[in-house]
Amino acid sequence: MLSASSHSRSPAPLFDVRRRQLLATLATAALNGLPLPAQAGAQLYEPMADAVRAALAARIADSAPPQRRFNDIGERIEFIDWLNEMSGRMLRRKPDYRERIEFLRTLDYEAIRAGLDRQMVLGLIQVESNFRKYAVSSAGARGYMQVMPFWTGVIGDGDPRKLFDMRTNLRYGCVILRHYLDLEKGDLFLALGRYNGSRGRDPYPNAVLAAWHGGWKYAARQPQTS
Repeated sequence: MLSASSHSRSPAPLFDVRRRQLLATLATAALNGLPLPAQAGAQLYEPMADAVRAALAARIADSAPPQRRFNDIGERIEFIDWLNEMSGRMLRRKPDYRERIEFLRTLDYEAIRAGLDRQMVLGLIQVESNFRKYAVSSAGARGYMQVMPFWTGVIGDGDPRKLFDMRTNLRYGCVILRHYLDLEKGDLFLALGRYNGSRGRDPYPNAVLAAWHGGWKYAARQPQTS
């Protein structure tokens, strides 16, 4: 991270040129209905055993409705509390209520299904795409969780266009991150780095952790006792 003094030494004209170039790119994309670029890394293709590939493909192909079943009323109340809280936090990013609730319900289902912390996944999405469904990185990663298109050929149906579908993107992202966590034996720092294509380096894992414990930290309400 650059210090304040480092910024002050940067030539103002160069900064202005870069800013104008970025604004021009965003304006052109918006006018032409193109996906906006995302400032993120990308997963790297790594050979994997056939058994691992088959297991990941099965997890991607599961067609069960993306909504959890609750074992008791307390669990359902906790989910509703979480949904309401997260909906309020996401209001500016997703003003449409139905879209916001569908996104959160799907994220809840896919994160828990993959054994991931929902708040961590929200932090990752903020860093990866800032919750832009059609975001595209310079490396070609797509959608909310910036999934690289090669994954659709490795464990999917080979159609990278589906990575702009909300549920498909969240499922791929959560399954891939779970895979990396398993490879790293539960080491979240290394798994996040691998997800970003920067394994062993600090900036990306630190950014996700900061977003997670900053804007997305959440503690479930404790039930009242009589």
